Amino acid sequence: MPAFDQIRLRTSRLILRPLLEADASALFAIYSDPRIMEFWSSPPWTSIASAEEKISRNRLGMETGGSIGFGLFRCEDEHLLGTCDLFHLDQQCRRGEVGYGLAFEAWGQGYMQEAMQVLLGYGFKELALNRIEADIDPANLASAKVLTRMGFTLEGLLRERWIVGGVKSDSAMYGLLASEWQART
Repeated sequence: MPAFDQIRLRTSRLILRPLLEADASALFAIYSDPRIMEFWSSPPWTSIASAEEKISRNRLGMETGGSIGFGLFRCEDEHLLGTCDLFHLDQQCRRGEVGYGLAFEAWGQGYMQEAMQVLLGYGFKELALNRIEADIDPANLASAKVLTRMGFTLEGLLRERWIVGGVKSDSAMYGLLASEWQART
């Protein structure tokens, strides 16, 4: 994997790059919003330390090859709109998981689909993954729509998998194979 600070992916409207310490306040603003965290596997962040920890974990994950994480920055002004990550990378099985989050202000504008297109391409081509999985709350219809548009298949439901803030929620498990991705692109 290239050095942590050298990976850049682009779309027509976005730059995907690793998060840096300077991005902590913008990242905190996104993940402290309860609307963003409604379907997340943890409660909204209450301290900027959570953003700093995510940035540090992303860097370590990229240095060790266990994950790759990007901030989604609007090309025109480099404003942070969200994140997308490939994590739990398993080199033997050539498998990983995808996770993402988008600032409320950017919802409904096609940014995540645009970002996912290049992230999945990077995962299948550059990282030679055979399978990418996603675990979402089945009530998160917007996320399910993004995954379906990207070619993911709903493969199952794990009942009461998460308990966040005392609330139990299920997990809808999605999967996308490299062969399916190649057939679509």
